[in-house]
Amino acid sequence: MLIIPKKEIPLQNILNAINMYRPIQIDRENLTLMGVSFPDLATLDSTANAIGSNMFEGFEPTEKLIRLYLDYKTGKIGNTQLLFHLKEIL
Repeated sequence: MLIIPKKEIPLQNILNAINMYRPIQIDRENLTLMGVSFPDLATLDSTANAIGSNMFEGFEPTEKLIRLYLDYKTGKIGNTQLLFHLKEIL
């Protein structure tokens, strides 16, 4: 039998967990994520999943970052351009 000791969870920890979840605008019908258009549903879904996972680590997506990621993912820009633009945005 596993016994888990009871302990109080600080209110700030609970509030942080609640605030960790922030919905993002995904429109699968029009293939958009936070207003950024995607070429197909698979790319939209994989990007939304990647961004959602990172949001639990504190990442806050913006339209510019999503557009930049999409340009990188679809081959419009390479590694060097990605890093250059990330320095500008962040």
